[in-house]
Amino acid sequence: MDKPNTIRYEPYILEAKARTYAWCACGLSNKQPFCDGSHGAIGMAPKIVQITENKKIAWCGCKATNTPPFCDGTHKKFRNK
Repeated sequence: MDKPNTIRYEPYILEAKARTYAWCACGLSNKQPFCDGSHGAIGMAPKIVQITENKKIAWCGCKATNTPPFCDGTHKKFRNK
C-alpha cells in the first residue's frame, strides 16, 4: 500500500486528554482516528503524538494532511472530486 486509505473528508473533532496518542496514518484502523494495529503488513506506521494538556483537537480524517496527525484543511481539496 503506497497511499493511505481515505476514511472521510472531514476531521474527527474530539476532546483529548493529556497523554500519548497513536494516530492511524494508514486509514485501515477500526478505531479511527486512532491506530488499532491494522497497518501490520503494509509498511506504514502510526504517528505518535504527546498531547500535553486537555483540549479539543481536529484529527485528520482524510489522511492527506501536511501536518499529521492534525487536520490542516487538505480534505477540502477532495470534496468536489
